[in-house]
Amino acid sequence: MKAVIMAGGKGTRLQPLTRLLPKPMLQLLDRPTLEYIVELLGRHDFHDITMTVCYMADAIRNYFADGSAWDVHIRYQDELVPLGTAGGVRALHAHLDDTFIVMSGDGLTDFDLSEAMRAHRRGGAVATLLLTRVECPLGYGVVEIDVNGRITGFVEKPQAFERDRTYLVNTGIYILEPTIFQWIPTDRPYDFGRELFPLLLELGVPMQGYVASGYWSDVGTLQQYYQTQIDMLNGRVKVNLPVEVASAR
Repeated sequence: MKAVIMAGGKGTRLQPLTRLLPKPMLQLLDRPTLEYIVELLGRHDFHDITMTVCYMADAIRNYFADGSAWDVHIRYQDELVPLGTAGGVRALHAHLDDTFIVMSGDGLTDFDLSEAMRAHRRGGAVATLLLTRVECPLGYGVVEIDVNGRITGFVEKPQAFERDRTYLVNTGIYILEPTIFQWIPTDRPYDFGRELFPLLLELGVPMQGYVASGYWSDVGTLQQYYQTQIDMLNGRVKVNLPVEVASAR
């Protein structure tokens, strides 16, 4: 199966750590964030991976090469000008001729991608958004679904929230059908969360939300970068830990 990892971000909120490395190459414990994503995809039989790269792309290429060390095949798509999340994926439309998954290169998760794919196929939607529950939705895109899992609304980064309740937020992991490219323009940058998905909702194109169980962290700030590693040390996320850490647990 095919996957796209968006790995072109500069990570300005993570400076000074990202002055010498691209954001996806920042280490979580002993390995780059991006490596955990590649391992997760491989475990769930996504062996054909395309990475969209831009900022310090050579650091990513030199580390992963063709992906054979992880039993996957990796190709690279250089994004010379910003295309937005959806625009960058649309540039790969000739290659993405079957159901595929899109992931961000700067988060950490142990979601069961195989089960998410099965749910997508059962639902028959053009797009399935992987969602997770949080108590504070500030800074995230909130997604509303009905009892059948169909998406009924979006709230992009709300400014206020109610305590004593949880919210479903967009994790930036999407399972998509190639028919989705017909709604992505080719003449300007275009974004999944802010533009494409609200448009599909307006048009009545079927989209569903899959509420994933497991760990997910958007490693977008210095605080979250360090908190994610604490979570790893405390066993909150199912990943391959350093030998020293694993043996001490």
